[in-house]
Amino acid sequence: MLQVASDPTSSDKHSYPHSQRRSGQSPAIQLPPTLSRPAYAEVSRDAIIAVAPELAEVPAEYIRRGLRPRANEMLGAFSALALPSFLLRSRLSSSLAVPLRSPSPFAYPTHILAVSSPKSSSDQVMVFPIHSLVLASHCAQLPRLPPSHQQPHSATLQLPVLPLSIPSPAAFSILHSFMYTHRLDSVLKALFPVPSGFLHSLSHEVVKNALSSGATLHQLSSYLCASASSNLQTLMTHAGHVKELWQNMAALGLHDPELWDTLDLAWEVLLGALNLAAGSQ
Repeated sequence: MLQVASDPTSSDKHSYPHSQRRSGQSPAIQLPPTLSRPAYAEVSRDAIIAVAPELAEVPAEYIRRGLRPRANEMLGAFSALALPSFLLRSRLSSSLAVPLRSPSPFAYPTHILAVSSPKSSSDQVMVFPIHSLVLASHCAQLPRLPPSHQQPHSATLQLPVLPLSIPSPAAFSILHSFMYTHRLDSVLKALFPVPSGFLHSLSHEVVKNALSSGATLHQLSSYLCASASSNLQTLMTHAGHVKELWQNMAALGLHDPELWDTLDLAWEVLLGALNLAAGSQ
């Protein structure tokens, strides 16, 4: 099983503090001003060669960009699989026979990720289908994937199972989708409420502009604070969602700049909303 660290760094200053309440005072929210980015590491060339030897000389960024136009096709192939949402950890095998609901003209997934948390005692693991090249070209902290040999014209797919232990299995669904679509609006709205007008046609450039605009940050923070009815516990729950995504990104070695900038924006908006809510107590 591949197991990754639960925190991007071991530094206490990047730990996730909790809210504290003193008698007669408003709650004191203690959160780090920024979420640290791990040192950049390029994805493993060996991992890419293992799944696509013909791309041995192609830069990883070109591979990622080349995959984006095929995102809908690859995601469409998921619907052809009769795949459970969960499996039992105690019964995991090296491969899984996945029945096909119907033939698909698109490329089927090549592997199954069995995702769990090292802190969980549950026997259930979350199941995600994945295309090996998508995973290998995005995540720097993964080993070479086991080979996948699919039988053409078969009623089932025999897919290798890769157990993956990460800080937050639930938050992995955001990254799973992002690796295919690169939709920043989907990332942001999965974390907390955001005005629909801002999400419309959200691009990396819009994210960067928002980070440098105090007025935009205040508008987004005010919207989030209002959506939570200025409830600090609700906002701290949102903070937990952002923290879990951050931990997963760092643990998997997912260094996409537009994704990290979107995470920074989410954190700035959240801190602003918490300040507004604390001031209204």
